Amino acid sequence: MKASKRSTLEALIFLTVMLAIFGVLGHRMGSGNMLKTMMNTAHDLLLNTVFYLMGITVLTGALSKLMAEFGVVTLLEKILRPLMKPFFNLPGVAALGAVMTFLSDNPAIIALSKDRSFASYFKKYQLVSLTNFGTAFGMGFVVLITMIGYGNAGAAFIGLFGAFCGSIISTRLMQRSCRKAWPAEMEEMVVDASQEELAEERIESGKKDGVFMRFLNALLDGGKNGVELGLQIIPGVLIITTAVIMITFGAGPEGYTGAASQGVPILPWLAGKIHWVFEWLFGFEAMELIAFPMTALGSVGASLGLLPSFNAAGFLDGNAIAVCTAIGMCWSGYLSTHTAMLDSLGWRKAIPKALLAHTIAGLGAGIIAHFAFLLVSIL
Repeated sequence: MKASKRSTLEALIFLTVMLAIFGVLGHRMGSGNMLKTMMNTAHDLLLNTVFYLMGITVLTGALSKLMAEFGVVTLLEKILRPLMKPFFNLPGVAALGAVMTFLSDNPAIIALSKDRSFASYFKKYQLVSLTNFGTAFGMGFVVLITMIGYGNAGAAFIGLFGAFCGSIISTRLMQRSCRKAWPAEMEEMVVDASQEELAEERIESGKKDGVFMRFLNALLDGGKNGVELGLQIIPGVLIITTAVIMITFGAGPEGYTGAASQGVPILPWLAGKIHWVFEWLFGFEAMELIAFPMTALGSVGASLGLLPSFNAAGFLDGNAIAVCTAIGMCWSGYLSTHTAMLDSLGWRKAIPKALLAHTIAGLGAGIIAHFAFLLVSIL
């Protein structure tokens, strides 16, 4: 009986919220225009944004696979290894996780952490913090290349610096909170390091083939992985970005016509109530830009889908690119991945701590990117 009442209550609440949202949009836009705009926006995003992003993911997927096949990833891991202990309080091998998530997506770090030879270098608090560490670099290559495509590479790399700082904040906060909550358990080693050694050439398989075949296989396999990643971002881009656009942008020059990218500017209106916060912390002059970090909470692919509309409206200056790169890369949809990642590690009870640490880190990444951009601009 209780379950039935709860189900009924949830249904009533859901219908009330949905009717309120669509009622406001339909009242301002007209019900016919609202539905036409919804469909036209999703269609426009599919043709002009999703396929563009898929093109990027195919190319970056092929490039990242080539880099793995011919040892560049291993070289990068060796170069970055000395940074792990002082900045992140992680073993040097964690650098491989940063490289792999940067070239692919957040869950790549879990595949590594499940490897006993990799995990043997970590204490439990360090291994659990890998969810925060890896997420801060998730889809970083795609985000960086996309941002550079808007004509300001310097600002994009400042954003990369901000994301790096955010990753430090997130990882350190996660480690500190876990050690404080479970002091004895977290200090244990995950695996006895003497049982297994790290396989230094874990990603360099298939060496018996000739150079040309290795090149061709890596190119095609990487491109295929890029297609799969491109397909995975379609639901987020079409559903989340369409919804965000319809509560971010206003009517067109001729009013509401049912064209794509129209809506009721609810989000900018709300952000305008505390505009001084966003102006000071992030340097945002257009409150519409708030839609980018809010969307990145669930899907960085969906937030990238907002960029063409921002660019057409003239919002994407150097500071906006730097801040959006930092927040987009650092958060990279962590609300939709952290829970599953920590569950796969068997640490559900650490989920709230991971989410809180990463929320703070993403905001910190954006703030650091903003002030770093100002400093560079002055110099």
